[in-house]
Amino acid sequence: MTISENTKGLILAMASSAFIGSSFILKKKGLKRAGATGARAGVGGYTYLLEPLWWAGMVIMIIGEVANFVAYIYAPAVLVTPLGALSIIVSAVLAHFLLKERLQKMGVVGCLSCIVGSVIIVIHAPQERTPDSVEEIWNLATQPAFLVYLAATASLVLALMLYFEPRYGHVNILVYLGICSLMGSLTVMSIKAIGIAIRLTLEGALDTFNAALVSPVYYAMFTTLTIIASAIMFKDWSGQNASTIVSELCGFITVLSGTMILHSTREQQPVPSQGSVAWYISGDSMKGIEEHLITISNSHYTEE
Repeated sequence: MTISENTKGLILAMASSAFIGSSFILKKKGLKRAGATGARAGVGGYTYLLEPLWWAGMVIMIIGEVANFVAYIYAPAVLVTPLGALSIIVSAVLAHFLLKERLQKMGVVGCLSCIVGSVIIVIHAPQERTPDSVEEIWNLATQPAFLVYLAATASLVLALMLYFEPRYGHVNILVYLGICSLMGSLTVMSIKAIGIAIRLTLEGALDTFNAALVSPVYYAMFTTLTIIASAIMFKDWSGQNASTIVSELCGFITVLSGTMILHSTREQQPVPSQGSVAWYISGDSMKGIEEHLITISNSHYTEE
């Protein structure tokens, strides 16, 4: 039985998400173990480099990224890119069982939304027409519409880097994420083009903003711009009717909504209730208990 190009890309994209999602958990367990025996990475420690679990997570992440690279060779970006949200589901579920980070009810809703949206995208994903030669890839990359997108993207990136970043980089999340997303959309197209060219050749030759906000916004911007760039260069939606395109967009919006819900529930930190008092004490049985710090919530008074 012959496996279609889209199916190969789908399998690779899902495998990539599973590897990348698992890598987050392994690296976090490695960091926690390293932090228990030395300085944490967040404060400049390097003991995590001696932790096997952290290295295992890095190796698995590399495998996942390679699978993602190959997925772009076989399937259109409109199919591969949104499936990256599945890695969030994998990490959330594994964190619930392995790290004891409780997955709340709304988190489950977020996971289900990601799955439903992904299914819709897979069902309506276009069958990409793979270029037959390296020359054809070059013609696609130099077509006027894509060159206009390339020039507009480069101009926006330069404006964000030279003008907006020095002035608003630390107060507006869209500055840094805009740079990453715009460049990312071009990077994916480059990877896809290079990957196809390599395959053809081989065949012929034989720590500023909250993560709960950053992740969904970056995912939305990066995915949207990548899909737009791919649609312009590779004409992913050519020949599709309006209802199919609308279905794909609905699937993407559903995945995005699930991603935002999932992140908002996973990143919530317990906040002391108004007027509560937090005590931090330490000591031993011989010297008695020594009080180090009293923090009175909702007050400007702190005594050390």
